[in-house]
Amino acid sequence: MRVVLALFLIVGLVGAISAEDWLQWRGADRANRSSEIGLFENWAADGPPLAWMASGMGSGYASVSVSGNTIYTTGNFADSQSVVAVDATTGDVLWKQPITGGPPKHGYEGSRTTPTIDGDHLYMVSSDGVIVCLNRHDGSEVWKRDYKDWNGKMMSGWGYSESPLVDGERVLCTPGGSQGMIVALNKMTGDEIWTSLLPSYDDETGLNGKALKDGAGYSSIVISQGAGVKQYVQLVGRGLIGVRASDGKFLWRYDQVANGTANIPTAIIDGDYIFTSTGYNTGSALLKLTSDGDGVKAEEVYWLDGKKLQNKHGGMTLVDGYIYCGHGNGSGLPICVNMKSGEVAWGPERAEGKNETSLVYADGHIIFRREDGTVILAKATPKKFDVVGTFKPEYQAGKSWAHPVIAGGKLYLREQDKLMCYTLKR
Repeated sequence: MRVVLALFLIVGLVGAISAEDWLQWRGADRANRSSEIGLFENWAADGPPLAWMASGMGSGYASVSVSGNTIYTTGNFADSQSVVAVDATTGDVLWKQPITGGPPKHGYEGSRTTPTIDGDHLYMVSSDGVIVCLNRHDGSEVWKRDYKDWNGKMMSGWGYSESPLVDGERVLCTPGGSQGMIVALNKMTGDEIWTSLLPSYDDETGLNGKALKDGAGYSSIVISQGAGVKQYVQLVGRGLIGVRASDGKFLWRYDQVANGTANIPTAIIDGDYIFTSTGYNTGSALLKLTSDGDGVKAEEVYWLDGKKLQNKHGGMTLVDGYIYCGHGNGSGLPICVNMKSGEVAWGPERAEGKNETSLVYADGHIIFRREDGTVILAKATPKKFDVVGTFKPEYQAGKSWAHPVIAGGKLYLREQDKLMCYTLKR
């Protein structure tokens, strides 16, 4: 009896280890990697089986976050931009909570923010610039702050797209304003802890010939411990910046990666190194953070021009020293690049599907999602673009820009008002 019980406990522990939540944009550490295993042994020629497809997400491009048996996302409805909670077993909508007084108006209308889950709370930024904290169990509002409090400003006209970062007792966000480029708030009350301001810059021109712009970009904050200093790294209108976590002091800026249209991808952090990229014919760079007196400076290790590597908005993932992403200003061709050297391992590949490519890593594989909905499963190897299989999802409409998520042995694909759940682990 004891042997049976021990075996049961071991199996249960292994199951708990091999399944995980996805609590924020790009998952743990915002690295876009799942630690789940045993996911792809049963991937059929036509892809994994569809567990369910749910309606009621609203319109938009937000991805999902997952905790236990509940999924969270955001969408536009006739009367509001709202947060939606969904039962992960059935796809039933559990509740819907408006976070704006109407659907925000901007280019490519629809939600962007992926809810950040922290304990009993959710944190989102509406695309018209309001950070909101909700009770995640019933959707009731805890607090909210309007970016107007900091003279909030976007670099261009497609709406705020950030997913807030929770770090300890703080929640961080990027109003992009003259009174607060990045702000740290008490996550329980919304009270201001500090604001971080950028210096004033003269007129500058990006590599694509367009003037650089003040304001927030379309990226989300990540944490670096580079050069022994905890700092928040964010891509804004004027480039990639680092601010000291303790007090918001501005530390450094790297402007070559900025363009005057839209600075979007979340940066990749690896020890003292940062990899950053933007589209619109700009390019990519590897930076190294080093001590500079009582501050930090960012030194360029190498620069790759837009012909060699540019990621527009599908995001990048670092696996075993190699960057995987879609390359091109709209083409999203899968590519693999050695992060240390900048050398292309393979690609860009004219893979099945069309246009932009988002992705997620899990269990030795990359799942690529193309703008036309095509899903590609490939081995995560720098040796070659090793495709295991492709499939077309149950539903596709418009531009499939919402990034894929793996949680609890399931693959989630958001497609405007629909959310599809595919079973990876039986």
